[in-house]
Amino acid sequence: MVEQKPASPVKPQRGYIAVEGPIGVGKTSFARMLSEKLSARLVLDESGSNPFVARFYEDPDKFAFPAQLYFLLIRYRQQRELVQRELFTQATVCDYLFSKDRIFATLNLSPEELVLYEQIYKLLDAQMAKPDLVIYMWARSEVLIERLRRRKRDFERHISVEYLERLSAAYRDFFFYYEETPLLVVDTSAMDFIEHPDDLEELIREIERTHTGVQHYVPRLRSGGR
Repeated sequence: MVEQKPASPVKPQRGYIAVEGPIGVGKTSFARMLSEKLSARLVLDESGSNPFVARFYEDPDKFAFPAQLYFLLIRYRQQRELVQRELFTQATVCDYLFSKDRIFATLNLSPEELVLYEQIYKLLDAQMAKPDLVIYMWARSEVLIERLRRRKRDFERHISVEYLERLSAAYRDFFFYYEETPLLVVDTSAMDFIEHPDDLEELIREIERTHTGVQHYVPRLRSGGR
């Protein structure tokens, strides 16, 4: 889904920002806030309509491959539409990174399925536009679990603590070796953009300072701790 934003009177420093992180970290909420602050166009992952997701969490062995292919193809279609419309010539904030699809594939597919998946992925990834900046948001496992509980989504009730911990570890491994674009790694464990708007302002200032390589951002503790 693409949401239109009013044009900014000042040209933004970043043309295309992708926000990433494991389930429950708050990447979509943050992407919305960031796009508003930058007067940028917001692009949301359309894969929430994946008909295999709920069944995957109930029976991963049976539904991992169709769920993964659905994610891959629907994101490819959306990204290609954006490139063809030259959307990335405008300020754009996206709540996913196309290449992160491989995190879930590596975690969930059998070796035989992964071989087939990789062949399809390489063909599609070669046509993707790369972000000017990727923001990788992470949080401690207990924080992610609490955030998932607060969301109260039916299919997420089947997500086990063990799977969430494996997923978080897979994200850490993926971004440890990530070199395609500038990367900002953000510890969100103690951040709350709603209760403490200063958290958002401080993070945006850090985004503006990140131009090359890998940067890490850990917010300052409030007086008395958090």
